[in-house]
Amino acid sequence: MLLAAVPAKAQNVLTLEQCRQMALESNNDIKISEERMQEAEDLKKMALCNLFPTFSANGAYAWNQKNIRLLSDEQENRINNMGTTATNELGTSAQNHYNSALQDAAARLAETNPELAQMLLEAGGSVNVGDIVTSQATDLETNLNNTGHDITEAFNVNTHNIFAGSISINWPLFMGGRIREMYNIAKYTSEVAEIQNEKTQADLLLAVDEAYWRVASIQHKQELAEQYHNLLLKLTQDVEEMVAEGIATQSNVLQVKIKLNEARMSLTKANNGLTLSKMLLCQLCGMNLNSEFTVTDIRQRTIYPNADKVIMDSVWNNRNEIRMLEYADKIAKSGVRLAAAGLMPNLAVSGSYFISNPNLYNGFENKFGGSFMVGVVLNIPICHPTDIYAVKAAKHQRNQIAYKMQDAKEKIQLQVNKTEFELEVAKEKLTQTQANLENANENLRMANEAFAAGVMTANDVMTAQTAWLSANNDVIDAEIEVNMCELYYKQAIGIQ
Repeated sequence: MLLAAVPAKAQNVLTLEQCRQMALESNNDIKISEERMQEAEDLKKMALCNLFPTFSANGAYAWNQKNIRLLSDEQENRINNMGTTATNELGTSAQNHYNSALQDAAARLAETNPELAQMLLEAGGSVNVGDIVTSQATDLETNLNNTGHDITEAFNVNTHNIFAGSISINWPLFMGGRIREMYNIAKYTSEVAEIQNEKTQADLLLAVDEAYWRVASIQHKQELAEQYHNLLLKLTQDVEEMVAEGIATQSNVLQVKIKLNEARMSLTKANNGLTLSKMLLCQLCGMNLNSEFTVTDIRQRTIYPNADKVIMDSVWNNRNEIRMLEYADKIAKSGVRLAAAGLMPNLAVSGSYFISNPNLYNGFENKFGGSFMVGVVLNIPICHPTDIYAVKAAKHQRNQIAYKMQDAKEKIQLQVNKTEFELEVAKEKLTQTQANLENANENLRMANEAFAAGVMTANDVMTAQTAWLSANNDVIDAEIEVNMCELYYKQAIGIQ
């Protein structure tokens, strides 16, 4: 199915600047690039935050099926009955001491009065001193047993429900320069993201310019094809009138009609090519693909001055590729310092307040209790061969960027010279094609006059028309080529 072109008078006229602006506002790659810029900016701020202390709060709760027991069952039983044990041991000791004293007294009395000594032994043997002591120490036994029970209860920690919480602060005072270099890397990365955004915009504008001039070229070729078609159509009518008058033959008519059909086919191809080219420009500009418009007449542009000689230092400062390599070198330099930070001592201070239930600081009582803790941590690396080789690897990486920078500058200088030469050639070509067009216009005028006078055949007129068409096409191509060469030259020297 062939695509039909809408008449230009029913369409909007778009300038190159309008197309550029619409593309910048609607292109998704630009939006993605802007998001990357914001991401890099936030990462830079995140790296800066590492210079400041961090605060955190933690809380925990745990339920345990069993309590923690510090005493065994045997130990608890002995402590709970320590009053009874002490009283029994006290009665036995008193009885043994009483019996020993009775025997000693009876022995001394037997020396003087054996009968009285025998009576003393019989009377004293019936006395149970342990019972007497035990009956008098009942209160002592009860008090000691109660004390033992209190002791075992104190050692019985209630850990069914455990609560704990803490608030802490950590502040790295010196990390061998690691935090500073991480911030520098994030800062340089943010700058690279901005340059990348500029490059994305430049690439988009280049694509828009190419599509715009392609539409302009095909648009003018379409108009030229219509003019050529109209010329052949008029020539066909003239030849048919000459046939009717007997001046020309039917063969002359057929020759003209063959050319007319070829012109119609060329016009159809131009219409289809124009429609497809407009769709591409619409896609780049964020417009509906079926939008109808025309572009500004390129022949109204009065440009093409000679290219000024440029200073390569200024070109390198303008080129995004060189600027990104410069920041890549800075990032690599910070990478060397970052690797060297592994060989430097680290110093950090920390503090916290811990609270728990049971209270660990007062006999595991079921109440909340806490304490503060402040400390300083110093780490001094003594033998870290991995960090030594990491520094060497980082230096080699930086050297690679230096070589890339040198190579990029050489290629850019070659590109500038090449585009400058191509621009000058395109300007010369345009001058020549414009001169050829003037000759073709004059030749066609003379052929039409000679044909009207009957001194030139239709074939001669068609030859003049073909030359006129070719000359116009060459001028259009030369004008577009100059515009594109100028565009590529500006891109090479870093001007959008």
